[in-house]
Amino acid sequence: MSERKIGDVILDVKNISLRFGGVKALTDISFNVREHEVRAIIGPNGAGKSSMLNCINGVYSPQEGSISFRGQTFSHMNSRQVAEMGVARTFQNLALFKGMSVIDNIMSGRNLHMKTNLFQQALRWGAAEREESQHREFVEKIIDFLEIQAFRKTPVGRLPYGLQKRVDLGRALAMEPQVLLLDEPMAGMNVEEKQDMSRFILDVNDEYGTTVVLIEHDMSVVMDISDRVVVLDYGKKIGDGTPEEVRANPEVISAYLGTSH
Repeated sequence: MSERKIGDVILDVKNISLRFGGVKALTDISFNVREHEVRAIIGPNGAGKSSMLNCINGVYSPQEGSISFRGQTFSHMNSRQVAEMGVARTFQNLALFKGMSVIDNIMSGRNLHMKTNLFQQALRWGAAEREESQHREFVEKIIDFLEIQAFRKTPVGRLPYGLQKRVDLGRALAMEPQVLLLDEPMAGMNVEEKQDMSRFILDVNDEYGTTVVLIEHDMSVVMDISDRVVVLDYGKKIGDGTPEEVRANPEVISAYLGTSH
């Protein structure tokens, strides 16, 4: 892997608190993400990790706190605005179009970049046809990058789970994000699939220069691929630092192993 230059803060999460009725999902959470880094968010089940991603990509509006992206501060943003600013996301439960081919699923990630209207796209007239062929070219590069050429025309629902996860990553990459949010990209995978996915995440970070924020349960994967790790437990931040610092943090050890161990 070439030497990456970690840049300045691109995403700054400040004092985020999120409640659902009387239930506190997140309490006063602050952390930042630097350009080009792989930033992991970890914690036991129910720690608030997915809620945190939902705040970053505009699905939830926190009651307190703000999120800054490239120096612009927002207290509320919707998902479309977040996507237009250059933040893409994959989901824990695959939200792919199962009956559509791999290439069409990844093409759906290009909608944000299409200038022609849906009517023109449907009829593939003039400008729409030219535009579509440019987008297809871009998508073919992603397909090559993710090594799924053999499945280009296959309906996604027929693919094994590990490959479906790769298509999901491809669709997010098609949005050309500056920041990629990955929600448990390796959940349900076997060891070999996890190794492949780890390699693709590092390559995305390295070759595309994409900043990656990921939630992951597999601690060995997190320790291998992350530059920095933030640890949540019961909606509070209990650790933040390099993998080595987090691994040695007594509060983190206790949250993961239980104090009785």
